[in-house]
Amino acid sequence: MKIMGLDVGSKTIGVAVSDAFGWTAQGLTTIRWDERDIHSADSELKQIIAEHNVEKAVVGLPKHMNGTIGERGKASEGYAKHFEKAHGISAVLWDERLTTMAAERVLLEADVSRKKRKKVIDKMAAVMILQGYLDQAQETR
Repeated sequence: MKIMGLDVGSKTIGVAVSDAFGWTAQGLTTIRWDERDIHSADSELKQIIAEHNVEKAVVGLPKHMNGTIGERGKASEGYAKHFEKAHGISAVLWDERLTTMAAERVLLEADVSRKKRKKVIDKMAAVMILQGYLDQAQETR
């Protein structure tokens, strides 16, 4: 079963997909979308879901460091509900605290230019969200 990881921001959605065994996450793309039109990324995601035979999604849930859920977290919860209705696939929320910062650090250590980092940061964060979920799933098997 392939699983999709999503890093949902106000302007972009980073997308990653697992391998068929659910061991590793690979970054796919970053979709530009308009948060005010919750349907604006549906067609691109529908195409990715069909192309990769995705059966489940993991949506990053940004929490504050004290564990509370703020405005961005509530937006992610709303998007996860929309995703399930729009695509007929279950969506699991995954604590994504520090994933964007970790992705930034990895790209800095790889000496990726600022311009290129901006293009791939959301996709990299989606990989980290999905890989965290996959790693935890492996531990419980």
